[in-house]
This record gives sequence, C-alpha cells and structure tokens, in this order.
Amino acid sequence: MHEQVQTIKIENNGVPEKFIDSETGAVRLDALVGSYMALERKLAGMMPRPDSDEARRAAFTCLGCPESPDGYEIDVSHGLFAVDPDVNTRLHAKGLTADQVQEVYNLAAEKLVPAILEMTQEFAAEHEVERLVAAFGGPEKWTEMSRQLLAFGKKNLPKGVLESLSSSFEGVMALYRMMKGQDPDLSIRQSEQPAGLTEADLRGMMRDPRYFRERDPAFVARVTEGFRQIYGE
Repeated sequence: MHEQVQTIKIENNGVPEKFIDSETGAVRLDALVGSYMALERKLAGMMPRPDSDEARRAAFTCLGCPESPDGYEIDVSHGLFAVDPDVNTRLHAKGLTADQVQEVYNLAAEKLVPAILEMTQEFAAEHEVERLVAAFGGPEKWTEMSRQLLAFGKKNLPKGVLESLSSSFEGVMALYRMMKGQDPDLSIRQSEQPAGLTEADLRGMMRDPRYFRERDPAFVARVTEGFRQIYGE
C-alpha cells in the first residue's frame, strides 16, 4: 500500500525529473513532499521583514552597514573632492554597506565630476566669446576678426600654441596684438623679457596657473612675446 502511494500515476507534465520514478514514470510523492518540507524549513529560517526602526537597523547591520556613518572608510585619494559627512549620514540611513558607499563615491568621481567640469568649461567658453564679441564691436565684426586670427595663427604658430591662445579672452587678444605687430603689453619692456626661452619653456609657462587660470596680464604677455621672438610677427 505504501509503495502505491509513492508512485501514484498522475499527470506529470512539467514535473522535474528528480520527482519521476524512472521505471514507472509516475510522480514520486515521497520525494515531492520531502522537497516541500525542506523548502518550508528554509523559508522559516529566513529573516522576516523588519516591522520597526530597531528591527530595520538590526537588519542593516547584519547586511554589513556600520553602526554609524563614521564607520565608513572611504578612499578619496583621487583628490577630486573630500568625504562629505552629510552624504554619509543620508546613505547610512538607507542601510548602505561600506562597499556600496565607496561605489557611490567612485561613481561621483568617474561620472559626476567630469560632467560638472564640462558644464563649467562650456559656460566659461560662452562667457569668453561674449567678451570678444563686445571687444570687437559686435557679432559680425568678431566673426570676421576670428577668421583672420585663425588664418594668422595657423600660418605663424604651432597648433598647440594656437589652441591654447584661442581658449581664452586674454589669449585671443594677445594673438590679435601679435597679428597687428603690437607689443603684447606696453608695460613690459623688451629688456624685461627673459632671454633664450625655447618653445618647450613657453609651453611650460602656459601650464602655469598664472597663465591658464588666473590670466595674469603680465605673465600672459611674457608668453606671447616669447612666441613672437621665436616665430616672428
């Protein structure tokens, strides 16, 4: 009688092979019931859904969230930004683990910071163009002047130098003075220009913050005059 119960013949379409008797093709109820009971035991041992703040915090801790936001050890050795305690507090409230929080910071460095820098550069470029349009008397005059400056620069300057000068208002104005054969800055006397500067020296000066960020007029003028001495007017 027991054997009949174990191999009762029922429709077994879709039943996993491990529950089918290989000789009779019948469903093995003993194996099916045993598997079901094992599943019940497994489900009973799983963590229940937290129903209070205390239970939720305990669940977060089990999953690897530190006891407080200060427990996060975040690597920001890239130097793009520092650890933000307010951000950590908010992430901690959501139960993020140390690895997850580190990944948030990694994504910020890889995706967010470059996007912000690009937006800043675009805004700065638009502002520089507005200054140039005003300096040359309007859009039409600036369009014509920019064409002339580009032609002059391509003919007389290395590509890298032209690109650098073209990236700022001060650089374009220096290029304009160079094209017109004027001193880049009348306050800089020829005797004050450093002698023997090579193109490599001048490129190094262009990487100086006084040139590309602060746009120190005297420093920019020294670089421009150095290129003029090398390549002529």
